[in-house]
Amino acid sequence: MDERINKYLSSCGYCSRREADRLINDNRVMIDGKPAQLGSRVTDGQIVTVDGNRVFAEEEIILLAFNKPVGIVCTTTDNQGSNNIVDYIGYDKRIYPVGRLDKDSEGLILLTNQGQLMDDILRSVNGHEKEYTVTVNKKLSKDFEKRMSQPMYIKELDRWTRNCTVKVTGDYSFNIILTQGLNRQIRRMCQILGYKVVKLQRIRIMNILLGDLQTGQYRQVTSNEYNELLSQINRD
Repeated sequence: MDERINKYLSSCGYCSRREADRLINDNRVMIDGKPAQLGSRVTDGQIVTVDGNRVFAEEEIILLAFNKPVGIVCTTTDNQGSNNIVDYIGYDKRIYPVGRLDKDSEGLILLTNQGQLMDDILRSVNGHEKEYTVTVNKKLSKDFEKRMSQPMYIKELDRWTRNCTVKVTGDYSFNIILTQGLNRQIRRMCQILGYKVVKLQRIRIMNILLGDLQTGQYRQVTSNEYNELLSQINRD
């Protein structure tokens, strides 16, 4: 083995590469008792610790599908109390949410102990699909599908949205498929068009479906689902 320290922490299931870089910058990561630097490499036999605790490679692959309730925060920090998604689930092993679903939204989110898998799924350049059902506060216009599916400039983020797939399902509701994950993207897009979101539920991430999973419950992703997921992110 000879790999960068951030990749090592990720492959061990400790955290994502981005989080690893933050830990390194905070001088919380040591290699053989010496502070790690961004770009430091780890080889066989070396001891890696974070906050004094040794980090070992995770042998068991954990990937959960969770139906997040409204009010739960997708963070791993301790200052959210019972609103913290990890504490809410209470899983007996270290897991992390893959991406985020804002506090006011509900539905499917994945959690895993595999940092590299987390990074691969989050790499938005791959164009991974996420599907949502949305209800708004007033009747949708006849040209809503067309307007909502086209790129929009979000001033607060100084970003353009990508083309997306939109299908109206009722006077006040629609489905939308995104291939990017800008902060509160759907809510901001609706606001631009003069609507306010009153309910937002994610029902699919790539090939993983929410299905009939009850609110607040989780399930193990099946081996077939996991293998298909790997094929979609071009991993063996």
